[in-house]
Amino acid sequence: MGLISLLFSNPGLFIILVPLLLYSVIMHEVAHGWVAYLFGDDTAMRSDRLSLNPMFHLDPVGTIMLFIVGFGWAKPVPIDYSRLKNFRLGLISVSLAGCLINILMATAALFLLRLSAIGSNPLASRLLSLVAQINIILGTLNLIPIPPLDGSKILMGFLPRSAQIAF
Repeated sequence: MGLISLLFSNPGLFIILVPLLLYSVIMHEVAHGWVAYLFGDDTAMRSDRLSLNPMFHLDPVGTIMLFIVGFGWAKPVPIDYSRLKNFRLGLISVSLAGCLINILMATAALFLLRLSAIGSNPLASRLLSLVAQINIILGTLNLIPIPPLDGSKILMGFLPRSAQIAF
């Protein structure tokens, strides 16, 4: 289901949901850059990519896909993996960061959904359910070990050097 169909079926939900979904994708990318910074790579910071300003992160095709098919992406945050202290742990941590932030956002949405005052509101229930679903999908899909998804870099962090080169 693309967001365009939601615009026509429930415009109020559309107006509230779009920024939340865009920030789910943006937070995923910012988390990568932030953890890379903690491991010694300041490339994302020097590129102004640790900002939550959507203009720094939105990929035109990824944004259009979000509206048409309901799945999209942001521009990847630049990371110089050679600058990471403790390469293996840094690679795994940076790659996991985006997925974990999405799982945390889904958990927060589900927690808010369980609060009786919010959960009893049909619009809030639908909104929080969609935010949780999107973030769970985004976080778990990125764990698949197929390049360029984060799971491929996580797997690479566990492989011996010779297998990393082949992979």
